[in-house]
Amino acid sequence: MPGLRVGLTGGIASGKTTAARRFAELGATVIDADEVARALVEPGMPALAEIVARFGDGVLGADRRLDRRALRERVFRDPAARRDLEAILHPRIRAEMTRRTAAASGPYAILVIPLLIEGGPRDDLDRVLVVDVTEATQHRRLLERDRVPAALADSMLAAQARRAERLARADDVLPNEGSLAALHAGVDALHRRYLALAAAHAPPPSGGPSAAADP
Repeated sequence: MPGLRVGLTGGIASGKTTAARRFAELGATVIDADEVARALVEPGMPALAEIVARFGDGVLGADRRLDRRALRERVFRDPAARRDLEAILHPRIRAEMTRRTAAASGPYAILVIPLLIEGGPRDDLDRVLVVDVTEATQHRRLLERDRVPAALADSMLAAQARRAERLARADDVLPNEGSLAALHAGVDALHRRYLALAAAHAPPPSGGPSAAADP
């Protein structure tokens, strides 16, 4: 298991995926909750059956796969429905991420958890990294990137923790209001920091300092 576990989070459309991709390019182990969730709702998986039982066939596409956009639009307009979906998925996602982290190698791992703040304290993480943008930027990116209606964008932002809440929980903050190059530079600096922290927390090798001091 990696010696340092960093929870990467941020509001919707903040740039979490882009930041995580850069960490992966630098050699970090990246475990993404959204990727885990997609695997859990593949056809034939128990989680998909529970989702269909709760929400009906309207959340399936013509190929009988989960229509994530249709489900997203439904749950973001209905807090009770969102809680039901979270009850189905979140325990499964957390268990699978724990399994993958335990099986990972390398000095540190990045666990991408969009709803980390909303989920309460985590004793399985050593640090929390927040990708930070203003709520105005989030709103604009949702309209431009996902082409969602303005009212839905408002609902999606309202369903998540506020920016101040995320920043209050952060050990590290990665601003993402600028260019891609600026974001990459920020990730590169954090990568160096996490390598140093992981090395500082690593146990000494077997037969370590005392053995080395013998004549």
